[in-house]
Amino acid sequence: MSELYRFGVSLEKTLIDAFDRHISEQHYKSRSEALRDLIREELLKKQWREGGQVAGAIVMTYDHHKRELLNQLLDIQHDFQETIISTQHVHLDHHHCLEIVAVRGTADQVEKLATQLKVQAGVKHLSLSISTAG
Repeated sequence: MSELYRFGVSLEKTLIDAFDRHISEQHYKSRSEALRDLIREELLKKQWREGGQVAGAIVMTYDHHKRELLNQLLDIQHDFQETIISTQHVHLDHHHCLEIVAVRGTADQVEKLATQLKVQAGVKHLSLSISTAG
């Protein structure tokens, strides 16, 4: 485990009160845990903006009866085979499917893939969850 460093932070009372409410609502055990998560999130955003390597998941639902949609989605996924690690397909009902696409690559490539999938007619919803690749 890495060494821990302690430091002091000065905040306005209203800001620390709001932060403490957030900590409680999110069920953090301490301010330190919440601050670590906030710092990691900001560093991940920086990594994303700078084109660093990320990993994540694209989760989408779509109407599988929409003409040619499945072929379009597969063509797009084949164009991004270096970015896609794996996919999982789930039948939600007779008309709707859920697809989970695990991804790894540059933030730009992952976002480009998600956007190309999202704009296809018949895709009902798509969300992209990104984390650090290392």
